[in-house]
Amino acid sequence: MALLYTVWGSTYLAIKVAIRTIPPFLMASTRFLVAGALLFAWASRRGDREADPIGLPQWRSAAVVGTALLAGGNGGVVWAERHVASGVVALIIATVPLWMAVIDRAASGRRLPRMAVVGLVMGFAGLALLIGRPGGHVDPVGIGVAVVASLCWASGSVYAQRSPLPKRPLLAASMEMLSGGTVLALAGVVSGEAGQLHVAQISARSLAGLLYLIVFGSLVAFSAYAWLLSHVRLSLVSTYAYVNPVVAVFLGWAILSEPITGRTLLASAVIVTAVALIVAARNAPSRLPPPTDTGACEGGEELPPVQAERARRP
Repeated sequence: MALLYTVWGSTYLAIKVAIRTIPPFLMASTRFLVAGALLFAWASRRGDREADPIGLPQWRSAAVVGTALLAGGNGGVVWAERHVASGVVALIIATVPLWMAVIDRAASGRRLPRMAVVGLVMGFAGLALLIGRPGGHVDPVGIGVAVVASLCWASGSVYAQRSPLPKRPLLAASMEMLSGGTVLALAGVVSGEAGQLHVAQISARSLAGLLYLIVFGSLVAFSAYAWLLSHVRLSLVSTYAYVNPVVAVFLGWAILSEPITGRTLLASAVIVTAVALIVAARNAPSRLPPPTDTGACEGGEELPPVQAERARRP
């Protein structure tokens, strides 16, 4: 859990450092293509390959989820971090469970628990407090892109719960990384980043940030998450959703000297509390199946670990 808290919470800092001398979309595409290729080469040879084949339906679902989560979600994060403090972006992305609750309510028609409704109201109030700083130096375009990124992440998470992804979680993750990385590479070329990339000018710190994202952010942390899903209760694993933004804000302040105002601290407390309420409502005992090695969505429907991950990972 300590690994999950610190690594996923520190990826915002690593992104901020990596994109200083590497164009954002090309940096993100490199991260996911390299990590996805390594993970696919390892995961595709393991598990029950006959009962869990890889076909067009699986690749199609992985492409949709990878595009939404990694190209739209992570791509929006790396772009927004060029214009907005990493801690602020992390707090905006922390609202993913809120958007997921709204989208799932609209898609399924299921009523939200009272605690979840309170969390939604608090969360959006905290978001408004965070980005509505009159007279503050906040880039509205960067904020808007971060909000769109959180919506993409939430939409991809809801879709992943019902899509025919591979049952092997690491294999599904690798296919999503390859798909999302390909879309990010295309976005980088179309936006002209290829002409902005000067290999000789890439700093050692940016390379270190990229390597950290590949090894720790995309490989080590996800493997730790998959292990935790089968060894500890889901309610404990889900706590990363409101610990990560706190870690990101602290690291941005301590290492990058990003300012922390009283308004930011208040908004942080409101958003983190709201996310905690949403996560607690989704993990209520009455809505969970008996203990298994899988996660669960609302209504007691069991999900493979990788799909449960989509429902928890902001």
